[in-house]
Amino acid sequence: MRSSLIGCFDIRIIQLLCAVTWCLLSAGLIFGFAALKPVLIAQHVYEDLCYINVAEDPVVELPCTKQDLRLNKMFAVGAVVTNIAALPVGWVLDNYGPRICGIVGALFLFSGSFIYISAKHISFLDPYLTGYISLAIGGPFVFISSFQLANTFPKYSGSILAVITGAFDSSSALFLFYRIYYEKVDPDFNLKKFFTLYLVVPVFIVLCQLFIMPFESYKTLGAVHKLEVEGLDEDGNLPEGQDASMVIPDADECSSLLSGTGPQIQPVLSHGSRRKSVLENYVEARLEKRTRGIFGVLHEKSALEQIKSYWFILMLLFTIVTMLRINYFVATVRSQEEYLLRDSKLAALMNSIFDVALPLLGILSIPIIGIILDNLETYSVLLLVCGLSVFIGIMGLIPSFYPNLLGILLLVAFRPFYYTVVSDYCSKIFGFETFGVVYGSMICVSGCLNFFQTYLDKLTHTTFDMNPTPVNVGLLATTVVISVALLGYIRTQSKRRATLIDDALKSPVATYNST
Repeated sequence: MRSSLIGCFDIRIIQLLCAVTWCLLSAGLIFGFAALKPVLIAQHVYEDLCYINVAEDPVVELPCTKQDLRLNKMFAVGAVVTNIAALPVGWVLDNYGPRICGIVGALFLFSGSFIYISAKHISFLDPYLTGYISLAIGGPFVFISSFQLANTFPKYSGSILAVITGAFDSSSALFLFYRIYYEKVDPDFNLKKFFTLYLVVPVFIVLCQLFIMPFESYKTLGAVHKLEVEGLDEDGNLPEGQDASMVIPDADECSSLLSGTGPQIQPVLSHGSRRKSVLENYVEARLEKRTRGIFGVLHEKSALEQIKSYWFILMLLFTIVTMLRINYFVATVRSQEEYLLRDSKLAALMNSIFDVALPLLGILSIPIIGIILDNLETYSVLLLVCGLSVFIGIMGLIPSFYPNLLGILLLVAFRPFYYTVVSDYCSKIFGFETFGVVYGSMICVSGCLNFFQTYLDKLTHTTFDMNPTPVNVGLLATTVVISVALLGYIRTQSKRRATLIDDALKSPVATYNST
């Protein structure tokens, strides 16, 4: 079968099409919760919680507080689990390869769908929560296992990663399409029917993994990010099909460097124990200079030393609060807008805009993200991320339609930007050899602490009588404090390392790239 496919098409194109397809249908499915929630309410999920004390309170407004909290908890737990899964996914991928990783993800998607199909007959556990958790675990397995395809066409690795990431951002739209079909076309198309149809997705993934996808990984996660950041493979060489002129534009300089007759060009502040190629030294020297010494700051440290550093701790704190703010808003967007705007129709409209904008603007922002990362130094990128985060928080406090709308549009574009910046930061600061452990640990810890979202939701419903402002003010204030600490630390370190570079360049034995 494989040979016949190769005869018609390049198998690598088919592999990419398969990966993009399943990422569109499963990678970030659970983040479409805001669109799915009205369907769950309409199909009476957790509605029985509203009638437990009906004798004491005969007037029941749906969704009641207990029902709303339980639904929001379902998303909160799913969001926590999907981030925690990043660490075991990396381990499975590195030890068993992408095929096993993808099949494991498909099994979780299948079990989650089956649980929803059988929900009416399951009483020994909460089928809706359990099914959502299973879908949340399956997503990262099938998504992260697709990253290694970036090296199928090394010349276009950045574009391939952008397409796969765009598919992840778009996958939340599946629940939106389901809600539209359910409300406008067929109100009998219930959860059982939807997830019965959805079983096609995990079956498709398994068939692709068995008959089309590579068994061995083209690249590890760290190697993929090295390829994305440096344009070089894990050995410091250009991928097949590229020549040195793509890295060193000046023909004379390129020729002299490769022939060994030119001056030795290497990073001033970090050299490392591994012998590096001429091109690797050239690229890393250029990155070190462009980032004012930030690139490579902890590349030669062990993963434990990196995790204990302020570089890791401060970014971890920023990641925790940012992830918490995003997931809290996704779970409560409708109720927040109802309180702020005092108009259920405007709140419904805002919810609908959010459902459409989440996948759409997530895709449209990807090229802009690439341009920003390619043209701004690390500190400037982080300054932009922190500034946007604070501005979005301020917009969410204003009880007016247009500021809230602006905040929502910026939030959905900010979400992929923030995740991309965190991974870019980890690769540049901590290096590629420890990338899987360090980045996975950061996302895993952040995911665990995001369970605090359920407590914030309960505070909003009870203590603050559905007023989201106190919680949002607290999250915003925390963001400001952590942002100032993170930016202050990086600014100080950047200046210190830039001074070290300048001093080193004045030494008669030091040579450095002038571009």
